[in-house]
Amino acid sequence: MNPYAAAVRRLGRYRAAVWALSRIVPPVDGLLVGRRRSLTSLGTGFPLCYLTTTGRVSGRPHTIEIWFAVRDDVLYLLSGNGDQVDWVKNLLANPTVGLRLGEQDMITQARVVTDEEEDALARRLLLDKYAPRSSDPLTEWAATALPIAIAIQGDVPPD
Repeated sequence: MNPYAAAVRRLGRYRAAVWALSRIVPPVDGLLVGRRRSLTSLGTGFPLCYLTTTGRVSGRPHTIEIWFAVRDDVLYLLSGNGDQVDWVKNLLANPTVGLRLGEQDMITQARVVTDEEEDALARRLLLDKYAPRSSDPLTEWAATALPIAIAIQGDVPPD
């Protein structure tokens, strides 16, 4: 694990640090988005995409940075906390989402994966892509996370 990631992990154990970082990191990330890097991904080398959902209560856009994998014209995500996280609750309420891959922005539709074969494909694709790059074992995450599928159009940047 790189020093930056180790420091973030240590700070994440303290409620005050999480509160402070949640107010500092998003604005800094917003400035860095156009540079294809972010404070959250600094030093990891992980390919990331940006998903924007519409708040189910507020109606305001909410953007997250997240791991992804692509097969054909579908982009897959895994929600480690299932449907208990806001971004999943938001896309369940309104499946129209914004997606940024590299320099490409699109408005598209998201859905929870329900087909068993597609479910297995999504988990395998993300595990195969990120496990070799991670210092943490990802098998439990890949086995228990909720798979999300997003329709994509156009050329997708390479991983």
